[in-house]
Amino acid sequence: MIAALLLSFGVIFVAELGDKSQLMAMTYALRYRWWVVLLAITVATTAVHAASVFFGHFLGMSLPTDLMSVLAGLAMLVFGLWTIYGDRLDDEDQNRATRVGASVFLAVMSAFFLAELGDKTMLATITLATDHDWLGVWIGSTVGMVAADALAIGVGVLLGKHLPERVIAIGAAVLFFGFAMWLTATGLAGASTPMIAATITAAVVIIGVGTFLIRRDRRLRTDSDSEAAVPERSLGVHEG
Repeated sequence: MIAALLLSFGVIFVAELGDKSQLMAMTYALRYRWWVVLLAITVATTAVHAASVFFGHFLGMSLPTDLMSVLAGLAMLVFGLWTIYGDRLDDEDQNRATRVGASVFLAVMSAFFLAELGDKTMLATITLATDHDWLGVWIGSTVGMVAADALAIGVGVLLGKHLPERVIAIGAAVLFFGFAMWLTATGLAGASTPMIAATITAAVVIIGVGTFLIRRDRRLRTDSDSEAAVPERSLGVHEG
């Protein structure tokens, strides 16, 4: 077990260096509390690698990685639009703790869960589990990935202390859109025409709905700011 644990830790840690998951971890750490991001990553990684070990050791199978990659890409598109929608340029002084809650934890966890399905680290875990102790592989691969992503979170925390809120929000959105294109393109490589058409349709719908909500939110905030700017004298009582 110890040998399988150490082997899995080393393989997954190295495989994770420079991977999209590290970039995602850093992106989330720029906007949310580091411990929430790390906890969500740990939960998602534990679940994904448990599935990897189960399929690799007990069934000798693999998951439909193409479909999982497409779903992860669409999820990244949603998260990118959500980042723009949730940006409040006039709330720079607001305590970041108000943005930390169950919704953030679930968003980060689901993003990593989907992104890791079919990723090279998952495939490596499945391969290791076929010939090594399954418990050692599960623990080693999980710890290896969490450790690698923890490094990225540390970088994100340091950057977040020196960047303004607007730059962080825009940068995070751009990275999410990049992840979306990367994952979707990977999943659609060699895919059938119906799957390509369904993916494009879903992406168009997501973008359309997201754009509508963002524009409506901007319009409502503009109207609210205009009402707040009404001169106080128009509301006062004139002295005789």
